[in-house]
Amino acid sequence: QVQLVESGGGLVQAGGSLRLSCAASGSIFSINVVAWYRQAPGKQRELVAKITRGGMTSLADPVKGRFTISRDNAKNTVYLQMNSLKPEDTGVYCCNAVADRWSNNYWGQGTQVTVSS
Repeated sequence: QVQLVESGGGLVQAGGSLRLSCAASGSIFSINVVAWYRQAPGKQRELVAKITRGGMTSLADPVKGRFTISRDNAKNTVYLQMNSLKPEDTGVYCCNAVADRWSNNYWGQGTQVTVSS
């Protein structure tokens, strides 16, 4: 089992920055991928960024050049640094972990990000 707790969301003006954190606990050694998803009101959930066990990262096209995903292994935490925020970045951001050989999915409770124009 893996537990994920997100933090760092909030209200920010367009052009501002936020850093989201996803703290993992439990069977951390079994995690293969950690990803950030977001869901805006009335829209489907979309993948924003992910980082693999080996440290490879990928970002969705709408956030390339503005967002960065990173991790601190000592703190068992994955970060999503969000710069140059736009109103369309508004949504609930959730942390997801894919773990163990069965690729079980674990989710955090989500954190709200609101970008005002």
